[in-house]
Amino acid sequence: MLTKQQTIMCIEEMERMFPMAHCELEHRNTFELLVAVVLSAQCTDVLVNRVTASLFEKYHRPEDYLDVSVEELMDDIRSIGLYKNKAKNIQGLSRKLLKTFDGQVPATHAELESLPGVGRKTANVVLSVGFGIPALAVDTHVERVSKRLAICRWKDSVTEVEQTLMRKLPKEMWSDAHHAMIFFGRYHCKARKPECQVCPLLSICREGKKQAKVRGFDG
Repeated sequence: MLTKQQTIMCIEEMERMFPMAHCELEHRNTFELLVAVVLSAQCTDVLVNRVTASLFEKYHRPEDYLDVSVEELMDDIRSIGLYKNKAKNIQGLSRKLLKTFDGQVPATHAELESLPGVGRKTANVVLSVGFGIPALAVDTHVERVSKRLAICRWKDSVTEVEQTLMRKLPKEMWSDAHHAMIFFGRYHCKARKPECQVCPLLSICREGKKQAKVRGFDG
């Protein structure tokens, strides 16, 4: 597996490749960010942004989501996968925000994860993007890149991937590394047809070197 120094070098290269890497979920405040991240589970940011463009004009506060029936909210987000559960979770988290947090999005892992539909990854995104608190959200891109580069082991769980990244990267790098790895995985080290042949990390990449031998190009 890669050492701490090699891992940092990889992240720095990704940041050079994608210097403007950022959260691509469109939002105007932390509450909208929370709703958008909940909607993004097993769904693309592009589709979420398409739905929230109208959703966020209709609903502005937790109270607004509770002023309609769950069926109406389901209809508003019907084009998103798992829309029935997500509508219930959005109303559930809105209710708990009002009851427990005075309508404000909390800024700790434990409090965020107490909200319906909010797991570790969602909490990390909200902390990092919404509050500027260092966090490393492991989504499908971060997990894939970490395993292909041998930053962690193939058999590692998402939690283990996060722990390994947190151990190998300085805390001040966590949030930027999260975005750089997402962009690297989304636009370069893609699930299908990764661009190994033109990758600056090919010489250090476990899977890339395998691809080089199979496809007949050198790293």
